[in-house]
Amino acid sequence: MLEIIYEDENLIAINKPHGLLVHQSSIARDATEFALQLLRDQVGKHVSPVHRLDRKTSGILLFAFDKSSEIAMHQQFMNAETDKKYLAILRGYTPDVMDIDYPLAKENGTMQDAFTSFKTLQRAEVDVAFGKHPTSRYSLVEASPKTGRMHQLRRHFSHILHPIIGDRTHGCNKQNKFFKEQWDMTTMLLHASELSFIHPVSQKQIHLKAGLHDEFKRVMDFMKMKL
Repeated sequence: MLEIIYEDENLIAINKPHGLLVHQSSIARDATEFALQLLRDQVGKHVSPVHRLDRKTSGILLFAFDKSSEIAMHQQFMNAETDKKYLAILRGYTPDVMDIDYPLAKENGTMQDAFTSFKTLQRAEVDVAFGKHPTSRYSLVEASPKTGRMHQLRRHFSHILHPIIGDRTHGCNKQNKFFKEQWDMTTMLLHASELSFIHPVSQKQIHLKAGLHDEFKRVMDFMKMKL
């Protein structure tokens, strides 16, 4: 059963697990379960996603029950009128606060403005050697993307040389292998933790929160991190 964190006549939101695709995709033919179909079967009626999360990203995923709400929410996301917060564990010690203003290319090569702000919540030094270093250092950050480009957070954190742990595409292969061998961990440590928006019908401000999933919490435990 999917964890439902919000539901009314127009909208429904789930706390998507790591590894679950939003819907069927030609680039992931190995998948047999999808959030769209699972939620539709769980609630017994049609749902449409109004934004997307990567397969390996967990957290808040919002759906609409009706077409007008779907269109209205699509517009809010496209116009950057929503407020999104993500939690991520990154390689190394990150700055206390930082703005990343770094354009990203679309698949066709067109450049798009992309802006992310983040703050460091905690830093951890794990007493396990990595490469030539006697210990391993990591940071827990809260990120607020102001734009919604594909893989924006993953690409931005890679750009500043603090990649997200478990990101196979934009991350550090040595770190990912290290986590697999040391802790049997292959999850990408990126979680959509909070979402604020204006309800398309009531026009009220809605603020949603989604708790961390077990694998993310397990890593925080052995790093002695707490929220």
